[in-house]
Amino acid sequence: MTAGQVKRAFKYRFCPTDAQAAELSRTFGCVRKVYNLALAARTEAWARQERVTYSQTSAMLTAWKKTEELAFLSEVSSVPLQQTLRHLQSAFTHFFAQRAKYPRFKSRKKSRRSAEYTASAFSYRDGKLTLAKMSGPLDIVWSRPLPETAMPSTVTVSQDSAGRWFVSLLCEDPSVRPLSATDTAVGIDVGLDHLLTLSTGEKITNPRHERRDRTRLARAQRSLARKARGDGANRRKARIKVARIHARITDRRRDGLHKLTTRLVRENQTLVIEDLTVRNMVKNHRLARAISDAAWSEFRSMLEYKAQWYGREVIAVDRFFPSSKLCSHCGTLQDTMPLNVRRWTCDCGTTHDRDVNAAKNLLAAGLAVTVCGAGVRPQRRTPGGQSATKQKPSQRKP
Repeated sequence: MTAGQVKRAFKYRFCPTDAQAAELSRTFGCVRKVYNLALAARTEAWARQERVTYSQTSAMLTAWKKTEELAFLSEVSSVPLQQTLRHLQSAFTHFFAQRAKYPRFKSRKKSRRSAEYTASAFSYRDGKLTLAKMSGPLDIVWSRPLPETAMPSTVTVSQDSAGRWFVSLLCEDPSVRPLSATDTAVGIDVGLDHLLTLSTGEKITNPRHERRDRTRLARAQRSLARKARGDGANRRKARIKVARIHARITDRRRDGLHKLTTRLVRENQTLVIEDLTVRNMVKNHRLARAISDAAWSEFRSMLEYKAQWYGREVIAVDRFFPSSKLCSHCGTLQDTMPLNVRRWTCDCGTTHDRDVNAAKNLLAAGLAVTVCGAGVRPQRRTPGGQSATKQKPSQRKP
């Protein structure tokens, strides 16, 4: 990776004028309408065992604009409408490659409100961003500067459920370059009592952001439940209050994970984690809330893309590797290891902290891939080799 090849999205809040907010709201509605119309057309064609391409849906969009019923589509910029057709094409590509489920229709109340503009539909000069169909620039809160000489290639405008407006500018960041190589490696065991336990023995506290605001959230949700259903002003105010609490929780969680993953990537050349199936683990209703609050999937995603940016390596050990039951000192495998056992003593006399021992075993299994190709995966979707449990020399406890 060389400098200038990494594209980053810089996200900022902005305060639109009434005219800009109305224009963007119309654009969001048109984007959703075009997406649903194209998805319906492709679904009907699918039932007839026919395939509709992006070019065909683009021709359909031109025809829709000429009808009296859908003439309002011509009132907004055509670029976001074309982009939503490209997004639909990508969704079908992932579906046919069996990487995702069949695309779903966008909901007016539940779906994300966003519109994507390419370079032909916006102007960026002297730190001012002006979108197509708008007479003035957006009032952006520049919380951090863009890279010098950066020129956005794509701009995405969105509004979250709390009513906040955001603009995301995609541009190359020459400041992102591989870090100097080191010989440090670390095993990382995720948990609930402690968010992370490192093979060095360090334990990182789980901040439990959702639990800290659980009382406020429950009170706001009860207030929302008492409001009459519909589009009334009181219900809308109560819904926004709930959404703002959720946004506060999400923002704090993401900020903490960014700081943590950046630190780990900067300090270590190799990072070994466990290949957990969080999607299946949250089916346990007793632990689902705590697991979701810990955000293990988001932590892994951040760790992987930052490692790619800075020339580090992330290794995922097979989820069936018995990291907790294996003695990191002598290799003895215990028969059972209940979750309530946090410290245990091996027959060799070594006393283990359950999480630290697991992190040490993950590190050893991850480094073994360079020697014997054990069952670990450098990236999430890269197929692995044999199970690491078969490659690890151990003896079963009699």
